[in-house]
Amino acid sequence: MMIRIRSRDGLERVRIDNAQATVGQLRSAIELQLRVPTHSQTLSTNQNLLLAKTLAEITRFTDMLDHNTRISALNIGHGSVVYLAYEGERTVTGPVFNPAGSFGRKMTVDDLIAKQMRITRQENPHCELVSFDRDAANAFQNYVNETLAFAVKRGGLMYGTVSPEGKVEVDFIYEPPQQGTEENLILFRDPDEEKLVEAIALGLGMKRVGFIFSQTVSQDKKHYTMSNAEILQAVELHTESDLKEWVTAVVKLEVNEDGGADVHFEAFQMSDMCVRLFKEGWFEKDIRGEVDPKLSRMTKDVVVAGKDTREVDNDFFLVVVKIFDHQGPLSSTFPIENRNVPVSMQALKTHLDRTKSLPFVKRISDFHLLLLIARFLDVNADVPALAACVQAQATVPEGFQLLIESIASS
Repeated sequence: MMIRIRSRDGLERVRIDNAQATVGQLRSAIELQLRVPTHSQTLSTNQNLLLAKTLAEITRFTDMLDHNTRISALNIGHGSVVYLAYEGERTVTGPVFNPAGSFGRKMTVDDLIAKQMRITRQENPHCELVSFDRDAANAFQNYVNETLAFAVKRGGLMYGTVSPEGKVEVDFIYEPPQQGTEENLILFRDPDEEKLVEAIALGLGMKRVGFIFSQTVSQDKKHYTMSNAEILQAVELHTESDLKEWVTAVVKLEVNEDGGADVHFEAFQMSDMCVRLFKEGWFEKDIRGEVDPKLSRMTKDVVVAGKDTREVDNDFFLVVVKIFDHQGPLSSTFPIENRNVPVSMQALKTHLDRTKSLPFVKRISDFHLLLLIARFLDVNADVPALAACVQAQATVPEGFQLLIESIASS
């Protein structure tokens, strides 16, 4: 059977002939096939092992410490992922070697550039952590889980704040017009609608801080963290923002210990090298033919683990970000834009009727409701002013109240 080994070097595979193998035998296979000495290995089924920075933190992962434990007892089988931390350095086996500047061949300018373009793993993100508003995250994952059943992809742009220490807080998710399939997500960006979103964010004291998307159940069988198409889309949006703390979040289904499925959030930053390569046009954007989705194609040779190649494991471009949650200032109970069912004025009336007992500012403290109302207001003056009332939880001017109630009754 094949066991996937994820380490700081990316995702690799180890073959085990015996389904009843022990942890010790798995360690020996890793030493033989991946050239990591057994005494240097720390193994775990917990992905947080890869976030450990010190020896003291690494030694806390003890679930695979006993060499005599059968891996089947740890629910490790064909296709399972085991996380590996190790001391020292090693040479990672790369794709087919295509020498540049070999004896008897002249070095071109591209060869010289490629010699300098070395792809290495970035250990630390620019953001300290990302924290999701529970209601906003739940509204997104509920839709992709219960309505879309993770059959097609879905995406959104995340808005919130960034602290001076680099802590990113996501307080609402805007879902632009889009078309999702099993493998691809096409965003039909609407500049006019995004102007309204930005005006609301401005009034709330927030800004665009990241991109979130879901992976489908069919993708879970393909053994990659993000596909080459997802890397391209994520780094394009990251580059567009020019925010160094920009976060990309992935929502997926994962099989739990009981054989059921849990919704799982992962967060990453595109590495500095990934952003640079995209800005300088190194990524092959026209992906055709039989291309392994876990590899990104370059237009010119780069150096990975000492080898010249045009195919780079996507994991080299991902920097893991710690995830937390919080209760933000907004609710997420109003119907969300650009989904299967259009948002109607009746939905606004129903929402206002249901929240009659609350102060008016509380009744409209929902981004998705504000986006509907914003279509009837001046984007440069009225929209930020109304959103500022929500941010301060201040009394909403009577003119705004009358207008909103009038819109709801139309």
